[in-house]
Amino acid sequence: MLNFLQRIGKALMLPIAVLPAAALLLRLGQPDLLNIAFVAKAGDAIFANLALLFAIGVAIGFAEDNNGAAGLAGAIGYFVLTNATQAINENINMAVLGGILSGVIAGLLYNRFHNITLPDWLGFFSGRRFVPIVTAAMMVILAGLFGVVWPPIQEGINAVGEWIISAGAVGVGVFGLLNRLLIPIGLHHVLNSLVWFVFGEYNGATGDLNRFFAGDPSAGMFMTGFFPIMMFGLPAAALAMIATAKKERRKEVSGLVIGIAFTSFLTGITEPLEFSFMFLSPLLYGVHALLTASSMVITYLLDIHHGFGFSAGAIDYILNFGIAQKPLYLLPIGLIYGGIYFAVFYFLIKALDLKTPGREDDIDEESEGNEFVPTGDKNEVMASYFIQDLGGKDNLTSVDNCATRLRLTVADMKKVNESSLKKHGARGVIKLQKTGLQIIVGTNVEFVANAMKYQIKNGPISLGKAENEAASAVSESTISANNMEFILPFSGKVMPLSDVPDQVFSAKMMGDGFAIEPTNDTLVSPVDGEIVSIFPTKHAIGLKTRDNLEILIHIGLDTVKLNGKGFTTLVNEGDSIKKGQELIKIDLNYLKEHAPSVVTPVIFTNLQDGQEVHVKKVGNYHQGEQDIIKVQ
Repeated sequence: MLNFLQRIGKALMLPIAVLPAAALLLRLGQPDLLNIAFVAKAGDAIFANLALLFAIGVAIGFAEDNNGAAGLAGAIGYFVLTNATQAINENINMAVLGGILSGVIAGLLYNRFHNITLPDWLGFFSGRRFVPIVTAAMMVILAGLFGVVWPPIQEGINAVGEWIISAGAVGVGVFGLLNRLLIPIGLHHVLNSLVWFVFGEYNGATGDLNRFFAGDPSAGMFMTGFFPIMMFGLPAAALAMIATAKKERRKEVSGLVIGIAFTSFLTGITEPLEFSFMFLSPLLYGVHALLTASSMVITYLLDIHHGFGFSAGAIDYILNFGIAQKPLYLLPIGLIYGGIYFAVFYFLIKALDLKTPGREDDIDEESEGNEFVPTGDKNEVMASYFIQDLGGKDNLTSVDNCATRLRLTVADMKKVNESSLKKHGARGVIKLQKTGLQIIVGTNVEFVANAMKYQIKNGPISLGKAENEAASAVSESTISANNMEFILPFSGKVMPLSDVPDQVFSAKMMGDGFAIEPTNDTLVSPVDGEIVSIFPTKHAIGLKTRDNLEILIHIGLDTVKLNGKGFTTLVNEGDSIKKGQELIKIDLNYLKEHAPSVVTPVIFTNLQDGQEVHVKKVGNYHQGEQDIIKVQ
């Protein structure tokens, strides 16, 4: 769940980046300052469409390749959800929650369906074009659900608002707590509208805000406590996040949070700063909500009355200073809260290793963060030939990889030379659509993909010397299977590769081997040797025997799309291993539910010419069973 929320937090950074400028425009254009209507409208345009921006940004952030088609699907999903629910009940307003929900669903559906192939007569709607369609259909279903369940939720919020207005210090504290807790789902404005504009009456003015400007000496109780938080507390929290960020990312984080911290201090617009950590570290946001509640209670008990026409920033503090009661008290209170925020945030971030900006784990971004250094090895040679065989770098739209294959998008499939690809090391070529292509490489695919990306950006390597060095390195390697002792790595049903429901494995494009349909939850090493590679999504592992025989174990089919869910690795790359040693724990029930098949191919990827795997036993056998296969 925390990883999921962290992905939302990262996805929100794109629309959040524009909010500080929008907030300044919105405040400066107000009648009590510059009174320039079009400036205020320009800033308000961003905030008025914040839910839509979140729908687009979250969808792109969730899409595995950050493609804009996911953003389009997010926008369509948001429009369908909001308009359909309001058709059921015109009073429904899901606000930011509707945008985030639409974005998450659109992003997940994009990952599931962006490569879908439909029958020829529906071919136009295949691939990415299908994503907005299925997103719209899903949101229609959800709109029917929320059209029924959402009105009672809104009514519950109204009932809470009516209670807190008459509950004194307790009510003020609860209001401050709920005001912050409802921001992530965009429902705080419902509560605010009741407290600030409806409840209470003074000379015809209703609500705490209107009564304050009408001169009611008792008004301001639901606004005053925000000033210490917005002017001092949250900016201090921003400083704590800078101080605890990784050194290499501190400059980046400073650029992100200093601007939005100043926006909080000056204008009282806190959402940009709060959204920067509420999903990355929900615990900190809960602490922030409690501190806000305490500030509301303290200013109430000290009988301080201040108010704002826009928000509790320095501008409103100065503008309304003359009509406030005990406004100077807010400055030392604010400084105290600034110290508390910095100390509490700094301590919790460090002690609990919270993933605030600049401290996040890199999720699904391993390939983006790899620095590739050219060495002239066989992977670089293969990469250079592949680029040439694929029609040149200008014909390559995207380069990605899974555990064993390159996943490519090309501009013109006619420029792809399939026979040359196989000549230069491809073990198989699969054309998915007019532009989608997969090249079966092997467990070294990640190195080939990184080399291709480097050469596309920086130019090809010189093939002459590098090719000779690579060929020499290959000729010096020795591969032997004569003395290999091999045990069954899973309990389950043993089968020949030809029975695997995947043409890459069944056609032996990756190499010869066998497969097993597991019935237990722990993969053990079938040989003595070492761990050569563990794919980032943990669904595949590469081993090397003491005689240099390379073995790929691919747990389930198409399990790369699970992004590591259902897998727990027990070893690291480079580890020496013994036969029977536990390598990976799997959630077998999860895999059966979410993967096309749990059939696990065991492939020998570097057999010499003429060598093949003979499966001696088929059927159900226990883990550790010997004499299952023979390499001859």
